[in-house]
Amino acid sequence: MRARYGVPLKVTAGITAVGAAGLAYAAGFEARSFRLRRVTVPVLPPGTRPLRLLQVSDIHMVGGQRKKQRWLQSLAGLRPDFVVNTGDNLSDPDGVPEVLDALGPLMEFPGVYVFGSNDYYGPKLRNPARYLLEKAQGKYGLNGNPPAVGAVHNPWELLRDGFDAAGWLDLTNSRGRLKLGGLDGLEIGFTGLDDPHIKRDRYAEVAGGPDHSADFSIGVVHAPYLRSLDAFTSDGYPLILAGHTHGGQLCVPFYGALVTNCDIDKDRAKGLSTHTADGRRAYLHVSAGCGTNRYTPVRFACPPEATLLTLVERP
Repeated sequence: MRARYGVPLKVTAGITAVGAAGLAYAAGFEARSFRLRRVTVPVLPPGTRPLRLLQVSDIHMVGGQRKKQRWLQSLAGLRPDFVVNTGDNLSDPDGVPEVLDALGPLMEFPGVYVFGSNDYYGPKLRNPARYLLEKAQGKYGLNGNPPAVGAVHNPWELLRDGFDAAGWLDLTNSRGRLKLGGLDGLEIGFTGLDDPHIKRDRYAEVAGGPDHSADFSIGVVHAPYLRSLDAFTSDGYPLILAGHTHGGQLCVPFYGALVTNCDIDKDRAKGLSTHTADGRRAYLHVSAGCGTNRYTPVRFACPPEATLLTLVERP
């Protein structure tokens, strides 16, 4: 076969076929291959019983995603002690009823939530290759971005009202406390931030450290920007929960994430790690989330997930 631009046509056809197969796998299989990650975190005060915390994040619901809805509903069978939703529930202005339906069984349990940028604003179509290149080069987004001009308003108020009606705590730049079931009547303190990715975080409004009248306290934020992680850690929070990164979404096998969409390092794009600031250390869990932007519905070497964190006594 003749060469085109110096590349044999057989080679060109082969590369095209491999690319098409990879795209079909990433969009048709892996993006819908939902799974549960299980993590044990030694953070509780001595004498505290183990707690089962279910974290859901980055659902990015689009109309008609029935498999995702059924999977989210099935997570109620884990019987968690409480649920933490770290934001970006929407990727469609009409997705609120489906989010509330999917999370309905989980809202039977105590829970808290923060919002992400896609709860407030609909995504915009852009070239994913350009996006990856700009993020990899660090050309923007290291301190967060203002919402895009002309962005679609998502009906986040309806989502908030649904969560609030179920008794979940709104941690938008605020503090709160959950009393868990059981004979011990444990109380968990929470401090949450609005999304740093669009510069809505206001840590000064919630500063002051953990709620010492609670049995244990957790910091919650959608996007794990270093300024937020530093603030929580410096104030003495033993555990911080975040989402936003999608775990890199398109990863390289045996290497990991190429981008994080914020200023956290790629090695901590998902899973459990630690964060240090001002001589203090906190555990950090970043969820890879279970959805994608509606315009980039693919995942590779980074399946969609929720996480069941079992909190146990610290050494």
